[in-house]
Amino acid sequence: MTDQATPNLPARDFDATIGFYAALGFVTAYRDESWLILNNGELTLEFFRYADLDPASSSFSCCLRLDDVDHFYAACLTAGIPETRRGWPRLHPPMVEDSGLRIGYLIDLDGTLLRLVQNP
Repeated sequence: MTDQATPNLPARDFDATIGFYAALGFVTAYRDESWLILNNGELTLEFFRYADLDPASSSFSCCLRLDDVDHFYAACLTAGIPETRRGWPRLHPPMVEDSGLRIGYLIDLDGTLLRLVQNP
């Protein structure tokens, strides 16, 4: 196994989180009263229960470094996540940014920002 780090993200409701991410290809690897782990291939997201989270003021975020950002983004669109500038969940399409990296954005149902970064 190679060294790795996984983001620890908030979830107001584990059932809702499982449903949201299942539509993007994630499966439940572990769940108990206070912790949830979801996998999609080599991607792992870990969630802690945060019932009082206000999605409008959430500052949680992480990067998903992807070999095929377009494929993941298409899965988000297929799951019905809208491309819009307000509310959550929502998407912002991948674009080449000043850094030279191609990055899209997914804001999940709890207001967490997931940067979708194309691997070089």
